[in-house]
Amino acid sequence: MQRSKSRCLLGAGILTVGALMLTGCGGSNFDDPKGAGSDSQKITVMIGSSGDAETQAVTAAVAGWAADTGVDASVVAASDLNQQLSQGFASGKPADVFYVSTESLAGYASNGSLYAYGDQLPHKDDFYPSLVESFTYDGQFYCAPKDFSTLGLVINTEMWEAAGLGDADIPKNWEQLTTIAAKLTTADHVGLAFSPEYARVGAFMVQAGGTLLNADQTKATVDSKENLAGLDYVQSLLKSGSAKFTTDLGAGWGGEAFGKGQAAMTIEGNWITGAMSADFPAISYKVAELPAGPEGKGTLQFTNCWGVAADSPNKDEAVKLVEKLTGTEQQLKFAKAFGVMPSVESAAGQWKAANPANAPFLDGVTNAKGIPSLKGAADVIADFTSQLESLAKSDPAKILSATQKNMEAAVSGK
Repeated sequence: MQRSKSRCLLGAGILTVGALMLTGCGGSNFDDPKGAGSDSQKITVMIGSSGDAETQAVTAAVAGWAADTGVDASVVAASDLNQQLSQGFASGKPADVFYVSTESLAGYASNGSLYAYGDQLPHKDDFYPSLVESFTYDGQFYCAPKDFSTLGLVINTEMWEAAGLGDADIPKNWEQLTTIAAKLTTADHVGLAFSPEYARVGAFMVQAGGTLLNADQTKATVDSKENLAGLDYVQSLLKSGSAKFTTDLGAGWGGEAFGKGQAAMTIEGNWITGAMSADFPAISYKVAELPAGPEGKGTLQFTNCWGVAADSPNKDEAVKLVEKLTGTEQQLKFAKAFGVMPSVESAAGQWKAANPANAPFLDGVTNAKGIPSLKGAADVIADFTSQLESLAKSDPAKILSATQKNMEAAVSGK
């Protein structure tokens, strides 16, 4: 599961985005033979967990597979996934299976750390195409998406009704969003709030038809009229006072601002449902797809995959384990346990039936764009985000021009 960089993250779940800043509830030292080391008799699975629920669910699933197959397998919940993976690769004894974010894929694949097994999976065609694209490098489908998240419009129903709004008023486009955000703005709260980062603002760029890179990630496309239209629109919302960045409200992320009643609407991923239940159970809300822009609907998606180490002596068994973990039945169990959305299309109907209020998140997958997996793109996006923090008072064209140069350097490898 992925949240904004201020919460978790990117990844999915979404995060964000540096290696999604996944954190765990436990850890292991690679010098510990019971930790992340790998040998021919044992498979070790290293995860960057969103919390106890995820750790327990993955541990139970791996234990069940081990009991069925007779293969010794265990789970390590990393306290610092990237650091512990790096230690394992450096020692020549990496975990056999581990979480990989979209931003990390290119680095691991290009240096030979990852085993490209995606095309070996019998259900490879069941994964959503956009997720497969996120984990394809140099023409190879490297690893199976474990789950994913998208962004939606989350609405406080009490504030909505107090403003005299009904279901028919849910904004379907930018013009309507501007109008509704203004109606929802009062002296006590703003109409709309979201984090000042590409992982949120970028959705408006997608709705305008913009991208950061072309389809095969060989050309930077940041400085475009489409992206400018997206940033200009966000800037207009901020200048109107009907929308604010969460930092201007003193909140760490959209869920906090929304839960504290500082905003009537926010733009967040499906991970917000767990946060609302745990931290703000009194808030009544509903979810809608993000309003369409000039080029139609659009959102961002966040995901991780199950990586398999190229140096693992247990690659065949590791792939079989991943096949089990990404099957329809197991993904639905994970979804129930810790709120993620399954990465396989065959689970969509059952997931929607079990989570009807959150169906708009899954509906967004057909219009979702992933975070670029190009090596070096994560650093460019981080710098882009730092510039977006002052978007209300900055020149959007200059922000895009500077980011274009940085992305061109990433494409050229300089």
